[in-house]
Amino acid sequence: MVYHATLPRNETGIETVLGVLKQQFGERFQTGQAIREQHGHTTTWIENQPPDAVVFVADTQEVSDVVAACAQHRVPVIAYGTGTSLEGHVNAPAGGICIDVSQMDKVLEVNAGDLDCRVQPGVTRMALNTHLRDQGLFFPIDPGADASLGGMAATRASGTNAVRYGTMKDNVLAVEAVMPDGKIIRTGTRARKSSAGYDLTRLLVGSEGTLGIITEITLKLQGIPEAISSASCSFPTVDAACQTVMAVIQYGLPVARIELLDAATVGAVNAYSKLDLPETPLLLLEFHGTEAGVVEQAEIFGALAEDHGGQGYAATTTTEERNQLWQARHDAYWAMLQVRPGAKAIATDVCVPISRLADCVGAAQGKADELGLVALIVGHAGDGNFHVTLLVDMENAEELESATLFVGWLNEVAIKMDGTCTGEHGIGQGKKKYLVQELGGATDVMSAVKRALDPKGIMNPGKILSPDD
Repeated sequence: MVYHATLPRNETGIETVLGVLKQQFGERFQTGQAIREQHGHTTTWIENQPPDAVVFVADTQEVSDVVAACAQHRVPVIAYGTGTSLEGHVNAPAGGICIDVSQMDKVLEVNAGDLDCRVQPGVTRMALNTHLRDQGLFFPIDPGADASLGGMAATRASGTNAVRYGTMKDNVLAVEAVMPDGKIIRTGTRARKSSAGYDLTRLLVGSEGTLGIITEITLKLQGIPEAISSASCSFPTVDAACQTVMAVIQYGLPVARIELLDAATVGAVNAYSKLDLPETPLLLLEFHGTEAGVVEQAEIFGALAEDHGGQGYAATTTTEERNQLWQARHDAYWAMLQVRPGAKAIATDVCVPISRLADCVGAAQGKADELGLVALIVGHAGDGNFHVTLLVDMENAEELESATLFVGWLNEVAIKMDGTCTGEHGIGQGKKKYLVQELGGATDVMSAVKRALDPKGIMNPGKILSPDD
C-alpha cells in the first residue's frame, strides 16, 4: 500500500551533494545498498524508500554542515535515530541524505538538584536511565522500544507512563536544533516556565523532522519513587476493563501505568513470556509513591475493579516480579508475531476521550471480526490511547485490502468520537489524509509554517503534509 505522493528527485543536486559530503566525511559517508535500505526501514508495512546516502555525524556542527550543503542544492534531508517509528518517518520518497545521529550519544549534563538533564539526540531512553540510576533519578517516558531521545522528541512520543508523567511535550524544556538553512538555534533554557516569545520548543517537538533537526534536548527528570507496586487484574469483557479505567481516573487515583490487553494478546504474551495469566481481558498497573501510599493505591484499585467484575487481582512490590510483568508487556509486539508465523504486523494507534474508550475498542474488535482479520489490542488505557496490531498475509491481496480498509475505518471512527488518528505513532507518511480530516483548516496553518521555515522543502519531505500543500 502506498500512502504518499510521488516527489520529484533532484538528480543534479543529489549528485553534487554526494561528492561534497564524501570528501568531508570519508568513511562516515556510506552509499551501500544494504545500509541505505536499513535507514529507509521502519517497523511498518509502508514500502522502503532508501536515501541516496547515509552520513554518520558526531556533533551539531556536522549536522549543520550537511543541512547547509543540502539546502544550497535543494536536496532532501532525513534525520535517523534508531528506526523504531511506525508510519514511514525515515523514508526518503525523493531520495536525499539521511543524517544518522546515533553517534551523538552523550549525556552532556545532569542537574540533580533541578531535576533536569541535557542530552544529545542519539542517547536512548534506556541508556539515559542507566546513567541516572545511581543519582536516584529517572526519565519516565517509556514508548516500549528503546528509542532515541531525539526521535522521541521529534515524534512527540508517549508510552506506558503517560497517564502520570505526560508525554514528550510535557517533559522537554528546550531543544537545540539545526534549521533548514543550516542555522543552529536554541529554543529555551532550563527554567521550568517562560513567557518569552513563541513556544518554539513545542513547535519542534512533534514536527517529525519537517521543520528542523533536533541536536540536543533539555529534559525534565523525576526522582525514583520510594516504593513501586505492580498489579494485574482480569475482567470478563473489554468493556468491564474500560469501565474500571474510567472509574480509576474519575476517582483521581494517581496510577503511574494502566495498560489494557485484550484476551488474544494475553494468550500471545503467555506463550511468549511463559506466564500463566487468565486469557481474558487484562489490566496491568503500576503505582508510585511511599511504602504506605502504594499499598493504599493498590487497595483502592482492587475495590474499584471488584465493582466491575474484576477477578484474580494480584499486586506485588518485588522488583523481580514487577520486571517480569512489564517486560512481558513490552515484548507484546514480538509475542503477537508468534500468533501467525510468517504474517506481517500492521500496527496502528488512535486515542479517544476515556469515556469513549470502551466504545472504540469494542467497535474495533467487531470490525476486525467482520473483515476476518487477526487483530490484537493493547492500550495505554489511562489516557484513552490504544494500538491494534493486524497480522496480515501480505501476499493475499484480499486480506491486504481488508487491512487497509480497517486502518482507515479505525482512524475515522476515532476522529468521529472527538479523538485523534494517532495518540503517539505520529503522522509520517501513513496518516496524512486523516490529519486533514481531524484538523481541517488548521493544516493550512501548518503548511504556512512549513513554507516559512523550510521554503525549499528539504526537511523530511512527504511527511505530515503532502508536498503540494
